[in-house]
Amino acid sequence: MKTKPSPTREKSAARKPTGKVYMSATTSGLTSQAGLIPVVKYLQRIGFEKIVSQAVPHPRGDNADYQLTDVILLTLVGMIGGATSIAKLCGVWSDSVLRDIAGWIKLPVDTTIGRLFKEVTDRQISQLESVNHRLRGQIWRRAHRAGVSKLGLNPVEWIDIDSTVDAVCGTQEGAAKGYNPKKQGARAYHPQLAFLAGSKEILQAWFRTGSAYTSNGIVDFVKQLLAHLPNRMRIIVRADSGYFVGALLDWLDAQGHGYLIKVKLRNLVGLLSQQHWTAIAGQADWEHCSFDYRCRDWPAPRRFVAVRQRLSQEASPQLDWLATTQYAYFCYVTTEALTPWQTHNKYGERATCETWIEEAKGQMGMGKIRTASFVANAALFHCAVLAYNTLRWMAIMSGSPTLRQWEPETVRTYLVRVAGKLLTGNRQLTVKTPDKHLYPQVWEDWVAVGLGS
Repeated sequence: MKTKPSPTREKSAARKPTGKVYMSATTSGLTSQAGLIPVVKYLQRIGFEKIVSQAVPHPRGDNADYQLTDVILLTLVGMIGGATSIAKLCGVWSDSVLRDIAGWIKLPVDTTIGRLFKEVTDRQISQLESVNHRLRGQIWRRAHRAGVSKLGLNPVEWIDIDSTVDAVCGTQEGAAKGYNPKKQGARAYHPQLAFLAGSKEILQAWFRTGSAYTSNGIVDFVKQLLAHLPNRMRIIVRADSGYFVGALLDWLDAQGHGYLIKVKLRNLVGLLSQQHWTAIAGQADWEHCSFDYRCRDWPAPRRFVAVRQRLSQEASPQLDWLATTQYAYFCYVTTEALTPWQTHNKYGERATCETWIEEAKGQMGMGKIRTASFVANAALFHCAVLAYNTLRWMAIMSGSPTLRQWEPETVRTYLVRVAGKLLTGNRQLTVKTPDKHLYPQVWEDWVAVGLGS
């Protein structure tokens, strides 16, 4: 009986036969995150530990192996490395090459890190906030001298203010029920942040309980923010309707600053329907108007601008029986001399602020690494703010337009998680990395800004 010949295997022109592979765990000095070395060296060069120890004094006993500054530094670098828990912070630092480069003889375990953060006081949280301001001022001055940035020199800067909800599981101190559009009724924290639109930096952040209303303390928040910015700078606050607060507008007016804030009024549609609307040139189905209006508790009228879009039959099925045109309205109060359409587009740029918040939360663990203590969680939150800003500051100082645009996860993928081998000799440390990178110029810029070469 004849058997069918077996089909011949097609030979690939793109591959070649390979031999057996043997694995041997005998080589030392290897790292999978060589890109964290520039971060460590950059923090050393800007005097990070000295600034933290001066701004946040936390004396411990003579027999204490670790200081608060130690765990803040470990946490910041660990977050940039991708840690999403205190245990994973230790995992990032289990890399022997990273420890050698940073000069660590031994490292604290996760319980020690958590215990040190629980020693932090409310006053030290405020002091930790000031570290962000001090470092930012230093970076801006260095960037001016290096000719890579004019941050702080511009007479006008747009600042986006927003809040975000961090739902929690369990019984973390300070978590409470409040506004939570995704998980209604869930306990959460409700941080508030201010971003500089020109650089994506977090200028200031407050860690708040979940029951805090969006605009709670907003005047004090802006006062504190401006106290750390150049006196000559005029800011324009851009925010959603949660910050449509008379006290904030009054204070900004009195100080000569500006605002562009979405209007929130019960009778808004009725008020807008009474205005004189004109078509917007080149924008089909769009109309605009501007008018002065004084809310009940305001000392004087303010400038309102609005645009509206005519809804289509599909968007508004009631058109048939209502026999009237339906509109989507967008209204803003502003100090700026922009047309209503320009104002609407300028407010639309604020959407990038929400993207930056998600980057800080989802990619840098802001508000995600928690303990049972509210103050400890606030300290961890501010470590994440510093970690996020460290990447922004390194991007600014690098002068690389590509690096300035990258998200933290992109930096982590292409610049942090890089293989390397540590070589010692001639009284110096050398880290060998692959000779081919996907983004070679960005890698060179990253190393240069970290090592100062």
